[in-house]
Amino acid sequence: MTVDALTDVAGVRVGHATRAGDGWLTGTTVVLAPEGGAVAAVDVRGGGPGTKETDALDPRNLVQRVDAIVLTGGSAYGLDTASGVMAWLEEQGRGVRVGVDPAHVVPVVPAACVFDLGRGGDFKARPDAATGRAAVEAAAISGPGVRVREGCVGAGTGAVVGALKGGVGTASIVLESGITVAALVVANAAGSATDPETGVLYGELFQGRVEYPEPHVHEAAQLRLTEAAEKNAPPPLNTTLAVVATDAELTKAQAQKLAGTAHDGIARAVRPVHLLNDGDTVFTLATGTRPLDAENPLALNEILAAGAEVVTRAIVRAVRAAEPVDGPGGTWPSYEELYGRR
Repeated sequence: MTVDALTDVAGVRVGHATRAGDGWLTGTTVVLAPEGGAVAAVDVRGGGPGTKETDALDPRNLVQRVDAIVLTGGSAYGLDTASGVMAWLEEQGRGVRVGVDPAHVVPVVPAACVFDLGRGGDFKARPDAATGRAAVEAAAISGPGVRVREGCVGAGTGAVVGALKGGVGTASIVLESGITVAALVVANAAGSATDPETGVLYGELFQGRVEYPEPHVHEAAQLRLTEAAEKNAPPPLNTTLAVVATDAELTKAQAQKLAGTAHDGIARAVRPVHLLNDGDTVFTLATGTRPLDAENPLALNEILAAGAEVVTRAIVRAVRAAEPVDGPGGTWPSYEELYGRR
């Protein structure tokens, strides 16, 4: 049984640490690989990325597998959350062996951040190493194949998409080959997720399953969004983050190609993308429990296409799961508050 989430890839777990209220509106999400790690890669686009350990994922470099990936709020300050995840992994003896003693490991923990500073009111309310540790511990105690909380949780707590509230979303697909491809996204884009003429989510237009809002509903929604945008300072740095996981057996080069094509999923759901104010980053994890069909020359292409599809769906779910925010750090209506569930 699948739950339409990143955790449909066997062994992959997700944990959130959320800080909201009293000046806070931020958090951290950790994706924990199975014991032994997973082949990992990354593709970073846009002009304002905030990342850690992404060079280690280059196929030309030494590290082949990682044990965790961190997505966090707090802009570059929030990258400190990876230190808490590293400390936890070291205690578990997980990481790159660097000595004869099995305890001598160096966990490689790639991380990427979104800009959400001040959205809860306090510019200095940022995730730290303790937040990262809380998120990885939450991932570790979660059961296999469990549903993943979506919306304003973890790294999506302070996320916004244009003038709308953003958040965390996830989705999965099982291919005819039996291979699973899944994504978890933190939707925090400078661009818009909605068609300005109709109010329909771009990602749903792409999927071809659309119910158009009544014109009076769309007109009222646009007025609310304009009023909210006038209250808020322009978002100076926004970013969409994603982790695409699969149980396919991929090389690092193949995993990097999957990260690159998965960016197409962002472009289908958010317009425009990859701007100077974006740091869009897609990580991939390949657990390798299902080999590619050597007799099917399109086997890898099917995975690449699926990666883009699940990213689009995850962004739609993030926007639909988001809850409105009206506080000292700004006002962001939610999509379903404006348009309702259809």
